[in-house]
Amino acid sequence: MSLVKRNNLFFPSLMNDLFTPDWFGGVDNWNPSVPAVNIKDNTDGFELELAVPGAKKEDFKVEVDNDILTISSEAKSENEETKENYTRKEFTYSSFNRAFTLPETVDGTKIDAKYEDGILRVILPKKDEALPEPKRMISIG
Repeated sequence: MSLVKRNNLFFPSLMNDLFTPDWFGGVDNWNPSVPAVNIKDNTDGFELELAVPGAKKEDFKVEVDNDILTISSEAKSENEETKENYTRKEFTYSSFNRAFTLPETVDGTKIDAKYEDGILRVILPKKDEALPEPKRMISIG
């Protein structure tokens, strides 16, 4: 079993259904508020990489519940400048939520995450019984 994307599972976008690549060149499923995810299947586990530049590690929440890995982020900032004859107030808010069904081969108790240089890496180690056995020589009797 492999990792399965769970966003938009039950309510696909009508626009994405209508404008598939077969229709007028289509539209891309890219959403600027939801970071793209790269998933690597390594020998000893899986590695998820999310490009989230400008964030802080405190902005992220990574959770596992019933074999569902959820990665979410929420960031807010507010800036107010008051001068003699005006006040300028600006604020930003961004958030995202990604959820993945973990394969049975992942050891959910050993998941680790690191945020460095704008990349959130989530390491999903495989269970010992899911790891490939080392090469061994068979003696001929």
